[in-house]
Amino acid sequence: MPRFTVSLLGMNLSFKADAEPERIEAARELVEQRYNLLQAGGKSLGKEKLLAFVALGLADDVIMSNQRLDALQSRVGRLLTKID
Repeated sequence: MPRFTVSLLGMNLSFKADAEPERIEAARELVEQRYNLLQAGGKSLGKEKLLAFVALGLADDVIMSNQRLDALQSRVGRLLTKID
């Protein structure tokens, strides 16, 4: 498993992941974009709180994507049944 070192919001993080470097970079960019959007919101919150809000927002995105995927899989299943 490859090891990565990423600079994220002024912190250096080293970890192993079974992912392409492009995915790691895209994830880093997404976290920084979300963080900067929240930071620009006007309230002065600490880095930890902002990162917690970023994590909650990303978790909600995953939950919503999983729900949409489940609905699409169910729909495809019904369509396949009609085709048979």
